[in-house]
Amino acid sequence: MIHNSSLISSISLEAIGVPGSGILEALTYGWGRPGLIPLWAGEGDMSTPSFISDATTRSLAAGETFYTPNRGIPAFREAIARYMSALYETTFSPDRFLCTIGGMHAMQIAMRLALSKGDELLVPSPAWPNFNGAAMAIGAVPVDVPMGLTGENRKGRWFLDLDRLAQAVTPKTKAIVINSPSNPTGWTTTLQELKDVLSLARRHGLWIIADEIYAQFVFGGTKRAPSFHDVMDDDDRILFVQTFSKNWAMTGWRIGWLECHPSLAQAAENLIQYSSSGVPTFLQRGAIAAIDHGKNFIEHQIARAHEGRKIVCDALGKLPQLSFMIPEGAFYLYFKVEGTSDSMSLAKSLIDRANVGLAPGTAFTKSQDPWLRLCFLRKPDDLKVAVDRLSTAFSG
Repeated sequence: MIHNSSLISSISLEAIGVPGSGILEALTYGWGRPGLIPLWAGEGDMSTPSFISDATTRSLAAGETFYTPNRGIPAFREAIARYMSALYETTFSPDRFLCTIGGMHAMQIAMRLALSKGDELLVPSPAWPNFNGAAMAIGAVPVDVPMGLTGENRKGRWFLDLDRLAQAVTPKTKAIVINSPSNPTGWTTTLQELKDVLSLARRHGLWIIADEIYAQFVFGGTKRAPSFHDVMDDDDRILFVQTFSKNWAMTGWRIGWLECHPSLAQAAENLIQYSSSGVPTFLQRGAIAAIDHGKNFIEHQIARAHEGRKIVCDALGKLPQLSFMIPEGAFYLYFKVEGTSDSMSLAKSLIDRANVGLAPGTAFTKSQDPWLRLCFLRKPDDLKVAVDRLSTAFSG
């Protein structure tokens, strides 16, 4: 690669300051290796179901290839309202929803609504690195707030340290991002934690950006995880980001939605206009099919996550040098490795020695402790081979 320092130094400070992805660094290192089991990315191994793809094909065949309303076609927004109304057992208006280019685009729009240059965003950490990156890209300042751990190894849980969160608020703080169930830890909020966060936000006039995309991937026998929808008032400052990527195996489709109070929809629509100008109609047709016909597929995905969690926790739980809290939600195992100090080097070493791809903990936290993230939304046979390889590598 040819580097030109004069060109790089002349681009915007925001562009220069956006960090690279540690997940992508590990992925690039191991990409294309024969026989490698890739557990580094936040996706399963199932392709999008044909009933979704077929709906998109029919839309293309019908010539739906023209410009589309920036908020999304009415049928899409009505479908989201039906889905949300069923999941949360209340009535949602289509006016609350805008179609976006995936959850990441929804996150960017939410941050641009809530934050200006120099504003601070509180991010409970470990956290998905794109929260920090999206904030930095608009000149805002992410502030990591370490999560707490309570209980014994494999028998405790992560928790949101409300004292630390409150102490992190400054006059520049404008928003808090809450991701539950969490990527990478699997932490899932209690209703009381949500009430406490909402009380803090109300007290200081802060926005909450709620990433609840793993809401149905929970392991406590409930239908879904607790949500800000359970505790909020209509006029609370909460923006929700969502995606089709996880539930319906549509990571490569890049379609999601932003939920906000209808009074904010025009401002959000304007930001969509000047960033993507809308999502193709044929993709929205596939998304509608996912909502209307995808209930059984989601249930299958969740069942696979349950089985995958058991496989990896049972196997890796036998290794004394590994410590972790059994995830309450999502589909990741986030574990600490004793006897090493560099999670990126460790991730690359495991690619070389075990032919298994994991995400390094440095992608999710500033802590130098050696953590790794493993995605277990995979077929059981692959997971069994992967944990056997890892067990051999860690015991060698």
